[in-house]
Amino acid sequence: MAGAELRLGPLLRYADGAQATVWVETDRPCEVEIACDTGAGGSSHTWRVAGHHYALVVVDGLVPGAATPYRVRLDGAQAWPEPGAAAPTVRTPDPAESVRVVFGSCRWAAKPDGDHDPVGPDALDTLSQQLDADGYAERPDVLLLLGDQVYADETSAATREWLATRRDLAEPPGAEVADYEEYTQLYYESWLDPEVRRLLASVPSCMIFDDHDVIDDWNTSEAWLTMIRAKPWWRERVLGGLMSYWVHQHLGNLSPAELETDKLYAAVRAAGDGAELLRDFAIRSDEEPGAARWSYRRDIGRTRILMVDSRAARVLQEDRRALLADSEMAWLREQALSGPGTYDHLLIGSSLPWLLPPAVHAAEGWNAALCAGGRGARWAGFAEKVRQAADLEHWAAFPRSFAELAELIAEVGRGAAAPASVLVLSGDVHHAYVAEPEYPADVRSKVAQLTCSPMHNSVPAPLKAGFRFGWSRAGRAIGRALARHGRLPEQPVAWKKTGGPWFGNQIMTLELGGPDSARLRLQQAGESGDARTARLRVADERELVSGPGA
Repeated sequence: MAGAELRLGPLLRYADGAQATVWVETDRPCEVEIACDTGAGGSSHTWRVAGHHYALVVVDGLVPGAATPYRVRLDGAQAWPEPGAAAPTVRTPDPAESVRVVFGSCRWAAKPDGDHDPVGPDALDTLSQQLDADGYAERPDVLLLLGDQVYADETSAATREWLATRRDLAEPPGAEVADYEEYTQLYYESWLDPEVRRLLASVPSCMIFDDHDVIDDWNTSEAWLTMIRAKPWWRERVLGGLMSYWVHQHLGNLSPAELETDKLYAAVRAAGDGAELLRDFAIRSDEEPGAARWSYRRDIGRTRILMVDSRAARVLQEDRRALLADSEMAWLREQALSGPGTYDHLLIGSSLPWLLPPAVHAAEGWNAALCAGGRGARWAGFAEKVRQAADLEHWAAFPRSFAELAELIAEVGRGAAAPASVLVLSGDVHHAYVAEPEYPADVRSKVAQLTCSPMHNSVPAPLKAGFRFGWSRAGRAIGRALARHGRLPEQPVAWKKTGGPWFGNQIMTLELGGPDSARLRLQQAGESGDARTARLRVADERELVSGPGA
């Protein structure tokens, strides 16, 4: 009988100090070992969910700042790298060096049938190819994937063919995924891409979901939730989405110390098959906002990253509507305000932009006020239809949460211990831009909204025009008119666009070098030509923070 084989991975997830974690899926139960020539390494037996076998191996004994090749062994036999291929490496950051953060969102994994890709070269693929060609000279310390890692509601032709072997696609939910097993197929399609597989094997990653990881406009409103829960296929869809997210994305976001104390992780590992345990957990997460904490913190040197769940933690009742449940906002405040002076840069990762084009922001605030009954029942019914049709469900559509985040950022940015920068990193809207709020002078930190999307997708021409218009003088005037009609209070902060909009498949890179240095670079994959030879080109580069030490 042949030995165990890798089905998916390896994915290098966490890396800091002398430790790292590596995630894999195998085709059967086995002992998974991560072995390094330096003597560093670790091992773990697989655990099972819905018949699939996984392991998340903690690697000990690493040297900060050193790139250490590793191999994956299953029951003692080498399973990765394949013969003749270069070994992946794990590099833990050096606290004395600058921190390089690459981020983006919205990666539709489908491959073109031929040389031509209808949505252009994949920026994540292109990054991987470029790092390979350049000898990883500028390898990121961490890759932030800010939502829509998989598209449960926009499947490829290959996935639709696979789905058709399981069930009748003429029956709902049709060519969309229906359950846990079908979600696993999405991850195979995305993470078995050779370039992405090499990249994720050697670059640590932080992930958070957005709507398409489950369904477009997930948790838009109370009315939306009532409508979707009436569909007979929805329950298995959302539970499968949350279960598969926990397995494939969430666990790897946690540090080894957090994994040691995670009771659900311990229970799943001890179970014969942890599917029912995960199912019960997913039910609680879906039914009780804040019951599960998907948000998390990761510190790299003197950079603090707070990845925020802006989907499952929503409170949707109109009279207390919030993007983040009270417990989630309290967690965010605690993490941002703890240890003043212990970090130089605060990155808040939210799949949804906090600062939108002013006209769009005003439209969402106006819509929220009408939905809450500010102009009567007839307007409320009309506004709910508009909200669902136009995807009005960003931070601006939750005015209380928008204001709370604005106030928290100002609080962080005041005082002698204020960090050099507070940067909100987002995706979702299929274009990139830089926006800066206009805080009073006592807010000392550099504050900016950095939005970068998509890595591999497209935006219709009318939406491009709409986003451009949203920043224009005429757009602002329309926004003011909507604010008057909705009787909106004055915004807690004003802002302006300082870069963009840029359209295309793209990623952003932050180079954070202590209290006197923060540099931003936007790179785009070419719009035409052979995707296999695409290169990233610099579309914008700027200093966000510069000083005597820069």
